[in-house]
Amino acid sequence: MTSLVRFWLTHQQEVATLVAEHILLVAISTTIAVAIGVPLAIFATRRPRLAAPLVAIANVVQTVPSLAMFGFLLPVPLIGGVGARAALAVLTLYGLLPIVRSTIVGITGIDPSIRLAGLAMGMTPRQLLRQIELPLALPSIVAGIRVAAVVGVGSATIAAAIGAGGLGQYIYRGLSMVDSTVILAGAIPAALLALIVDGSLLWLERRLSARRRVRSRRAVVAAAASLMVVVLAGSALWATRSPGAIVVGSKNFTEQLILGEILAQAIERETGLPVQRRLNLGGTLICDRALITGDIDVYVEYTGTALTAIFHQPAAKDPKAVTDTVRDLYSRSGRTLLPPLGYDNTFAILVRGDEARARGLRTIDDAARVAPQWRAGFGYEFLERPDGYAGLAKTYGLTFRSPPQVMDLSLSYRALASRQVDLIAGDATAGLIKGLDLFQLEDNRRYFPPYDAVPVARAEMLLRYPQVRKALEGLAGRITADDMREMNYAADALKQNPADIARAFLERLH
Repeated sequence: MTSLVRFWLTHQQEVATLVAEHILLVAISTTIAVAIGVPLAIFATRRPRLAAPLVAIANVVQTVPSLAMFGFLLPVPLIGGVGARAALAVLTLYGLLPIVRSTIVGITGIDPSIRLAGLAMGMTPRQLLRQIELPLALPSIVAGIRVAAVVGVGSATIAAAIGAGGLGQYIYRGLSMVDSTVILAGAIPAALLALIVDGSLLWLERRLSARRRVRSRRAVVAAAASLMVVVLAGSALWATRSPGAIVVGSKNFTEQLILGEILAQAIERETGLPVQRRLNLGGTLICDRALITGDIDVYVEYTGTALTAIFHQPAAKDPKAVTDTVRDLYSRSGRTLLPPLGYDNTFAILVRGDEARARGLRTIDDAARVAPQWRAGFGYEFLERPDGYAGLAKTYGLTFRSPPQVMDLSLSYRALASRQVDLIAGDATAGLIKGLDLFQLEDNRRYFPPYDAVPVARAEMLLRYPQVRKALEGLAGRITADDMREMNYAADALKQNPADIARAFLERLH
């Protein structure tokens, strides 16, 4: 807690800026959602046949994951792109459902005799709406706005994935950098903001209620408690590992899903032991913590990432020295670094292929000459790592037209291809390099350290099941950078299933 408070105090201006950005995103998107949703709902109440389709469409939008929605909107003109525009569009879409639904419920729930009385007094439909229906439906409308605003506070954290700012920047940065303090620095203010918004609008909703029915608080508490028990029980059942199963984990990007399947299928083929997959867990922090706690038994890490992000050691250039250092550090905490798989997935500085051909770009030095005209987009990890952007800019003298956009790595490839940015830092083995006609600039000054892909496993599991060690060591040195690039391409560009890709690769090995 002391480190968290110290972080807030030393980053006061940045925290204030991110909180302001977060509030603005939620306030503007919720206002737009109200401006669109309330008239739509009023129109639907006048055309009852349209009410169900409208709510159904809003429901469909609500089911699309936030990050997927940002990805869909990235290349869309006017409302898409990198920055706040796309974030506002997505947050507005998410806010529509509760506002439309609550407005329809509020208006259709009015006693018909009240409307008849208004008509008998000679009111026009517009007067009836303005003077009777909207005032009576207002508490219900505010309830919908409250839900939309609270959902917006949570969803706005993901907006940081496309450079829209907000408190999500700290959350993503902390996950990438394996730093719980930074995660909490963003998560706690976001949670407090959600509570403040919810409490304020709930107070307003109650104040606006012309009449309130007294409900049994015991019944509400009992229902909430029952729901919590069901959720916790379901979570416990979901989290329970099968007896005797080897649990394979992975991070949440394409290459890791394929590598997770390769490890899992190799263990199944060679040992006959049951394997439980917990793939797509998230960033380095989540996988590393899962390994420490025994929630997973093995996953693939990268030596440079382990050295700098997990163990917070200075970057080094010699691949053997890095591997030896990381192996020793892992062994001190009951984890074993197995032999490298055979390729180095270092950072790749990428530009569009047509740009590289037109300008004759081959190296990062070549790009540095035209970079002042360009916009750059980098992931949270690359901006923060000791072997990331700051050192790269210093080594090559890189300057850009404006400060680099902060965005999710998986979205940065498409942002580059759609000309939202002009230079990114990706993975050397990313399939989208080929799929989107991107060009990897040569690191001619040898700035980046080695990032050899290596399985890391719980030592206790390897001692209990020595056949698993043998199966994993059988993969040592057998995956080349070209192999990995082709497998990533098959998943990202050809949309093949990672499990099928892994299976085909293992069959070629045998």
